[in-house]
Amino acid sequence: MDEVDRIQRTCSRILAISQAGRVLLLRGHDPARPQFAIWHAPGGGVEPGENAEQAAIREFFEEIGMTISLGAHVWNRTSRFSYDGIPYEQYERYFVAHVETEFEPSFVNMGEDERSWVTGHGWFDVAALLDIQTRDLLAPPDLPQRLAELLRDGVPAEPVEVGGEVLP
Repeated sequence: MDEVDRIQRTCSRILAISQAGRVLLLRGHDPARPQFAIWHAPGGGVEPGENAEQAAIREFFEEIGMTISLGAHVWNRTSRFSYDGIPYEQYERYFVAHVETEFEPSFVNMGEDERSWVTGHGWFDVAALLDIQTRDLLAPPDLPQRLAELLRDGVPAEPVEVGGEVLP
């Protein structure tokens, strides 16, 4: 597919990390390929008039049901994929947010389209992420290694480029 055929999209995501070093992820799938489960951080598209931080906070509220205080911008990711047969090129910014407890998300603010493809959620440490990779997909695909680096080394001086494609 040519570059001009792809919809360009900018996205913000939040890595909600508990004191136990576990990250909150959502489990979803592409309606055109429901056989592939993809675990990803909450987040979504930056709307006109928003900056990346505002979009991250809004999306977290919509998808998880609560407001959250953002920390640093830690990762960037560029991904080319298709969703429901539509090709995208997406640029993502990941922000860290340290949380006191591993809360249970509320999907009450989630849109109907999101509810149709989000099939689960969970809090995962690095070992659990490595286990998930044996049966499901992770976005970004190097999430276990990158989370380990973040937990070990702390916030990077500059955002790190993380793995891109999960499912073309």
